[in-house]
Amino acid sequence: MLSLLFRNLLFTILQPGVVVVLLPYLIIRSRGYDLLPRELSATHYLGGALIVAGGLVMATCIMRFVTEGKGTISPIDPTKKLIVRGLYRYSRNPMYLGAMLILAGESIFWWSASLALYAAIVFLAFNLFIILHEEPRLRREFSSEYDDYTAKVRRWI
Repeated sequence: MLSLLFRNLLFTILQPGVVVVLLPYLIIRSRGYDLLPRELSATHYLGGALIVAGGLVMATCIMRFVTEGKGTISPIDPTKKLIVRGLYRYSRNPMYLGAMLILAGESIFWWSASLALYAAIVFLAFNLFIILHEEPRLRREFSSEYDDYTAKVRRWI
């Protein structure tokens, strides 16, 4: 269990950490935005709330990968069991939704068109990865169990 937690922490830093923290930070820095504005407005609070909500969604999903899926968030070390409980009852991809909430929150917090464009590109990349890689792999590994799941739960929301 400890090894699984460590591997998930490592993959969280390497994968979503790069997508939702490092790259947005580099975009913000390159555009000359202050990381923490001196005065906060309503958009800062809304953006911050979305960032926190997305982080909580992702943390909840990662714990399900450890406790139920017996695997990690990484495609190179995937879950051994199909996760269908928790947020996965409502969306087949809540981890990606959490990442998108964070990116939307960052776009709003810094009111950045560059971050909004980046978020749109990431969403497109997520869709392609899910459709072309994840869903076929899950269908191969979990066959009828995955087919039943996709009949009941939508890809997004």
